[in-house]
Amino acid sequence: MGRLKERFQAFVNNRWLVFVAAMWIQSCAGVGYIFGSISPVIKSSLNYNQRQLSKLGVAKDLGDSVGFLAGSLSEILPLWGALLVGALQNLVGYGWVWLIVTGRAPVLPLWAMCVLIFVGNNGETYFNTAALVSCVQNFPKSRGPVVGILKGFAGLSCAILTQIYTMINFPNQASLIFMVAVGPAMVVIALMFIIRPVGGHRQVRPSDGLSFTFIYSMCLLLAAYLMGVMLLEDLVSVRHTLVTIFTVILFFLLFIPIVIPIVLSFCEEPRDPAEEVLLPKPEQQQAGKSENEVIFSEVEDEKPKEVDSLPASERQKRIAQLQAKLFQAAAEGAVRVKRRRGPHRGEDFTLMQALIKADFWLIFFSLLLGSGSGLTVIDNLGQMSQSLGYDNTHIFVSMISIWNFLGRVGGGYFSEIIVRDYAYPRPVAMTVAQLVMAVGHIFFAMGWPGAMYIGTLLIGLGYGAHWAIVPAAASELFGLKKFGALYNFLTLANPAGSLVFSGVIASSIYDREADKQAHQHHIQPQISGSSFSGMFAQDEPLKCEGSICFFLTSMILSGFCVIAAVLSMILVYRTKIVYAHLYGKSRT
Repeated sequence: MGRLKERFQAFVNNRWLVFVAAMWIQSCAGVGYIFGSISPVIKSSLNYNQRQLSKLGVAKDLGDSVGFLAGSLSEILPLWGALLVGALQNLVGYGWVWLIVTGRAPVLPLWAMCVLIFVGNNGETYFNTAALVSCVQNFPKSRGPVVGILKGFAGLSCAILTQIYTMINFPNQASLIFMVAVGPAMVVIALMFIIRPVGGHRQVRPSDGLSFTFIYSMCLLLAAYLMGVMLLEDLVSVRHTLVTIFTVILFFLLFIPIVIPIVLSFCEEPRDPAEEVLLPKPEQQQAGKSENEVIFSEVEDEKPKEVDSLPASERQKRIAQLQAKLFQAAAEGAVRVKRRRGPHRGEDFTLMQALIKADFWLIFFSLLLGSGSGLTVIDNLGQMSQSLGYDNTHIFVSMISIWNFLGRVGGGYFSEIIVRDYAYPRPVAMTVAQLVMAVGHIFFAMGWPGAMYIGTLLIGLGYGAHWAIVPAAASELFGLKKFGALYNFLTLANPAGSLVFSGVIASSIYDREADKQAHQHHIQPQISGSSFSGMFAQDEPLKCEGSICFFLTSMILSGFCVIAAVLSMILVYRTKIVYAHLYGKSRT
């Protein structure tokens, strides 16, 4: 009985259990992705026009990206407290919207509805922050795969929630808002005490490789399964019994990863504590940190330049010799070790310290140009497909969701190979993703037969890869201590890029081309003086046909992706020494 209790205790404190629970939370955390499905019922129930509905969409995007409060609370409260706040925000925000749409509560002004949508969608920033912070701390040597898988499941949440809604077969579309309000809150409250940094062995174990391979295999199987189910339900009339079977299989695939912590806790023999190489406790790290940091700073100043070009083993040997000499000289008083004013890259930064570093802004603007251009395509995918003559736009929306998921998972996997096997900066993977997106934009611009399918594939993969690579790179360059605040600041790049690229550039060019075609067909559309007129026209919205509609926009976005790739390569050049120091030892 005592042995079973010990195994159960090991299961509860297993870091893989935390990771699997975080995957489940992320699989219902991306409620913002489902806004396109609930906006029609909001529009019809409250008699909104397109301009008013677009304001709700802006509130949704802001709620999804403004995570300062989530990042700050994750440092003050325990992670279960931050998750509880997020669940309450999700429940209150979307729950109140449901009450209004169904007539159970009085209709509020538009600004109040924007506040409710913002509050409801802002709850997912707490889910993202808690999941990433806990798992990156539990797997500090596998940040790429962990971030990629977690962000991938967030991208899949729309498809998962939609499939569950289809199975339940609610009587009206307003019920989807109810499910969005209640479903994620229930899952998060059920799992919130599991999501935490756990003590004990956090370094790479022999079983980690096999465990990650199993998770990756399940991710690929889940993506392929959802792709097949989506296409089948879009193209063929499927009976409700079959939809229920599809959903049960989906739940089975989602629950399979729990096998990993069960096997590691109940089936493997516990390791001798003497064999475990534990990471130092934080307080022990702090005790000896100050002098070591100072000596490291002096080593960086005193070492010859040719040391950096030596092989990893020889470089570490030379640096260790120089460090030992500095320790001895400092102890004898022969040299006075100067105190530096802030952390070096690779150590723990606060947000204010990171904001004065060029590397942080290189990441931010590279993310703004790269992911912002991808989000512009996602937001305009319906119009892009319609302009090229496709009637069923849902297929492309479903496809880019799957490619987005695979991009996040693949971006984490391949960037981890780059840093682990070659000790090369992780942002080089972001450069590749941005060049892939540049090619995808060219396919959209040309409008060749089948270009929509290829462009959707390339943009989805590249856009998704950003959200696996950037959080991992930020944690490596600026530390884990304030990771929540750093990550949530970087996410602001996404709506900032979309606001300029989609709200100004894409809409203005589309309206201009649609206006030209309208005049050629002797149609006199009613146009307001705003550059957003085509988007918000109430009576007869302008429509554009042909590849010319998004040709210039796509070429501009392709150019932005090339600029983003250049910024990423500058970051790669600047951080080579940092990554050689972080990962060079693991190769020797």
